[in-house]
Amino acid sequence: MDTARRFYVTTPIYYVNDEPHIGHTYTTIVADALARYHRLIGDEVYFLTGTDEHGQKMQRAAEQRRISPQQLADQVVENYQRLWPALGISYDDFIRTTEARHRRGVYALFEKIRRETPDALYKGTYRGLYCTGCEAFFAPGQVTDGVCPEQGHPVEEVEEESWFFRLSAFGDRLLELYDTRPEFVLPVTRRNEVRGFVAEGLKDLSISRSRSQVSWGLPFPGDEQHVVYVWFDALTNYISALGYGQDGAAPLYARYWGEAAGQLHLIGKDILRFHAVYWPAFLMAAREPVPTSVFAHGWWLRDEAKMSKTRGNVVKPWPLLEDFGADALRWFLLREISLGLDGSYSDEALIERTNADLSNNIGNLFSRVLALVARHEAGTVPAAEPLVDEELGEAIEQARDRYRSGFDRHDPGSALRALTEWADAVNRYLVRKEPWRREGREQSCARVLRTACEQLAQLALRLHPAMPQGASRLWSSLGLGEDPAAEARPGQDLLDARRWPVAGSSVRAGERVFPRLDKKKLLGEAAATGSDEPTAGGAAETETEETGMIDIDTFQQIDLRTAKVVACEPHPDATKLLRLEVDLGTEKRQLVAGIATAYTPEQLVGRTIVVVANLKPAKLRGLLSEGMLLAASGPDGRPLLLSVDGDLPPGSKVS
Repeated sequence: MDTARRFYVTTPIYYVNDEPHIGHTYTTIVADALARYHRLIGDEVYFLTGTDEHGQKMQRAAEQRRISPQQLADQVVENYQRLWPALGISYDDFIRTTEARHRRGVYALFEKIRRETPDALYKGTYRGLYCTGCEAFFAPGQVTDGVCPEQGHPVEEVEEESWFFRLSAFGDRLLELYDTRPEFVLPVTRRNEVRGFVAEGLKDLSISRSRSQVSWGLPFPGDEQHVVYVWFDALTNYISALGYGQDGAAPLYARYWGEAAGQLHLIGKDILRFHAVYWPAFLMAAREPVPTSVFAHGWWLRDEAKMSKTRGNVVKPWPLLEDFGADALRWFLLREISLGLDGSYSDEALIERTNADLSNNIGNLFSRVLALVARHEAGTVPAAEPLVDEELGEAIEQARDRYRSGFDRHDPGSALRALTEWADAVNRYLVRKEPWRREGREQSCARVLRTACEQLAQLALRLHPAMPQGASRLWSSLGLGEDPAAEARPGQDLLDARRWPVAGSSVRAGERVFPRLDKKKLLGEAAATGSDEPTAGGAAETETEETGMIDIDTFQQIDLRTAKVVACEPHPDATKLLRLEVDLGTEKRQLVAGIATAYTPEQLVGRTIVVVANLKPAKLRGLLSEGMLLAASGPDGRPLLLSVDGDLPPGSKVS
């Protein structure tokens, strides 16, 4: 009996007038992460991407290169089909609008509309402002200074005979769709935007262009003097790829479209209107099911401006892959922002995010545990019964739930944040249990290491959607094979397992799965900030020409807070430094302090200290220090921590 849920996820089909950029990369990586997650939880997944190859913009781009539109399309499509495997994209199908199967689907949808809603299509004359760059018409009130409101392309006034779709007749049905199925447009801010647009009243939509103006497109059914408007053509890809319009049965369409499955269209917010207004109206007119959800994500910004070829600030993915690798690029794009928000891209931000999360946190945890297993258990995960204490168990369950919730809400960033918190919890567990102190407690230490290895397996499995290559290396380092998702089957939820058969596995220690990205090497000496020489407080020393007294206003700019040390360990690359995790009441932060000559980690965990909470973060020997702890120098030069009387809660203001 077929009990697996079905999940159909799509990217937009990307326009092929130029090479792929980071915007295309982002959408496709998000779709891939969601597809991989749904496979892990036992869903039957179909993942579609592809290219949009018709239209005036394509025709003009080919003319500029003095080649045919088909030749240009073939050249650019090859770039996509080389890039996606390099990024680990696991699509099931790649649709091109120049394929015969797509043409059949477009014509089948036209015929279904003509049959089911005969008055939905009519011929008339269109006069208005047209943006070739967006392949879209705009009302005069939407255009300022002769450019379109979406991407700033120039518009031109056109007047020509056209076929129209009677969009005005579908306003009430669309509003009912938004109100009865709020998940149809996500996130909620975009749903409100679309609802407001439709509520103001819809005008009929031109769905053809005169062949005298645009020759590169599908001939309009029954009227060879026109070609199909590119958006009617392009949107149909979501069902033509499933076999809609083919002769005989279309098993993929029956399996993945309609109530038998959940459909998720991932798109950029600049094409929301086409997907959330035009597309469902076309389907309603044909009496075909509308998709489950259209999720409009934000833009990636650089220098606070949307990336676009017009503005000349496009970030191309190939150089990023060469400099940083697929793991770092995928992690940064998925982790840095919640899906739906705009993100700000810089090479420096990518380096800092991946070093902090992967190299310093998850990667160091793996290295630490595997080194202990190699040193004390002859490289084999002990068969002793796991030893999970209450604090670790509670933290794991919370992280497990947040991970699932994040992906189920189409928010990979939230899910991956839960994994860094999970790793933090295992690190704190190791500090509490001290499996390196073996004298007289070998059995309990073996149980601790068995527990830690099981948690590493859980982390590696859950990292698979974000970083299939990195997760595979982690899985292999645990001696569990090459692919953590190899056992994924429809109907089988791998994430339900609370235990993994790690006992007896031969681990591979000594290899850094996530090597640090060297900012100085990658960005140049001038881009590197901070000093590697620590002070007792954990911030880099700076020189100032200012001397003398300060006023009260200057002093009050310093935010002094109490903080409780919840975890502490030696810095992996500096003997005089300690890495502390402190609780500020409303958040947890990492501090790096040069106090290892005066304190051991065990002396600090549980202690309440005073920190400068609004100090700009600085890197100390590769670790980010998000504040400064206060210490005085004793007579022998050793740092002595400042403490407070009484039992003050973390985050209390010190003044």
